[in-house]
Amino acid sequence: MRMLFIAVAVLGAGGLGFWFFAPQSEDVVSQEQVSGEAIVEIELPSLLSANASAGKTAFESVCADCHGINAVGKVGLAPPLVHIIYEPSHHADEAFQRAVALGVRGHHWPFGNMPPVEGLTRGDVAMIIAYVRELQVANGIE
Repeated sequence: MRMLFIAVAVLGAGGLGFWFFAPQSEDVVSQEQVSGEAIVEIELPSLLSANASAGKTAFESVCADCHGINAVGKVGLAPPLVHIIYEPSHHADEAFQRAVALGVRGHHWPFGNMPPVEGLTRGDVAMIIAYVRELQVANGIE
């Protein structure tokens, strides 16, 4: 009887954790959206720092094909980086560095795995991160 109680408690806690941490309905990409369409709408910062400005240029030339202009994501391709999932307390700057250098296994979104990105230095990625972080702050993600 005690084992049954423990099993039910563990399953209940797991289900509650899934419910609490699972993407909400507005986070799930709809089947009705058109491939390549922006996933989120964002506010742009009124001014970018020098590092973020350099990062924007690098992002647009290397990352935007998949993650969209201004990191809004693209339906069927890649997630938006201006999203609560990528807040600094959940995906620290080093997580972005590692994703670029090593690739990353898809785990939050239904897009599959991200391959490593060649041709970017850690400094380049730091500038891209500065850009993404300033976009996030402008949209209440800190």
